[in-house]
Amino acid sequence: MDEQGDGGDNALKTLGAPLSDITIQLEDYTPTIPDSVTAHYLNKAGIEASDPRILRLVSLAAQKFISDIANDALQHCKMRASGQSSKKQGKDKRFTLTMEDLIPALSEYGINVKKPPYYQ
Repeated sequence: MDEQGDGGDNALKTLGAPLSDITIQLEDYTPTIPDSVTAHYLNKAGIEASDPRILRLVSLAAQKFISDIANDALQHCKMRASGQSSKKQGKDKRFTLTMEDLIPALSEYGINVKKPPYYQ
């Protein structure tokens, strides 16, 4: 049996099943980013999505993107803090999201941020 034979048809069927499961689950999912906000920015980009599952899928992708950036910024903050001596140790250590940590995290995703001249 070649790569394009009957085995390929079965592989396509199994790949399609999880996608249909995801779209069914998206009907009941309430994303962090509201559908109206996602619809606004999609319309602003020239995309008209009438299916709420598409809106929720885009919202979920945006939520994941923002979460990854925030997590990367937290890792930058922790690395920077580990280099400094601190009296505060233990579980009650809190981190603050600063531009100093956010700029390198955003640059990993191709987003270049520069501080305005009056902040430098």
